[in-house]
Amino acid sequence: MRAMILAAGRGNRMRPLTDHCPKPLLRAGGKPLIVHHIERLAAAGIRDLVINHAHLGEQIEAALGDGSALGVRIRYSPEGEALETGGGIFRALPLLGPEPFLVVNGDVWTDCPVPETRLAEGDLAHLILVDNPRHHPAGDFALEDGRVRPEGSHRLTFSGIGIYHPDLFVDCVPGAFPLAPLLRDAMTRDRVGGRHHSGLWFDIGTPERLADLDRMLTQG
Repeated sequence: MRAMILAAGRGNRMRPLTDHCPKPLLRAGGKPLIVHHIERLAAAGIRDLVINHAHLGEQIEAALGDGSALGVRIRYSPEGEALETGGGIFRALPLLGPEPFLVVNGDVWTDCPVPETRLAEGDLAHLILVDNPRHHPAGDFALEDGRVRPEGSHRLTFSGIGIYHPDLFVDCVPGAFPLAPLLRDAMTRDRVGGRHHSGLWFDIGTPERLADLDRMLTQG
């Protein structure tokens, strides 16, 4: 099984912290954010990883190397200029292979168990959704009986953790593009499953949220 960690974002809202350090290498609980992900994936038995990068990406490669020190195998998908979520995954497809794969946003932290990289028959994606945080009260998608819909009364926030089939990207072309329109199109065809994680989840989008996470992890 293979997984991809998205690490190409510029992290403008984290400035000045990200002026000289890529966001995934910012530290919380004594270790870089991206290392938290790698350790959880390795513990779940997922050791073939792909990491994309753009802003200061050479620092990520220098810090993580081939992943052997963390018990994984890392291959990199450098982008130069960030290709957004959809474009970044599409560029990395040759490294991810023909089977469904797991994707994790590099700027979240959660205690959600690593989901199995299996999809229901006919599905193109499976999303982990969480309660709407204070900074995103309207949510992203609706969850109804294990199916994710573009609209609905029970709206939740996409956690940044999903399983995708390569066929989700079948009509895409190289370049920068977002992931959400692809997901919404698949939802309208009832080809996206999901589940709700009610535990801890942090969207580490500001220095204040990073400090909150660091405080929580440090104090236990």
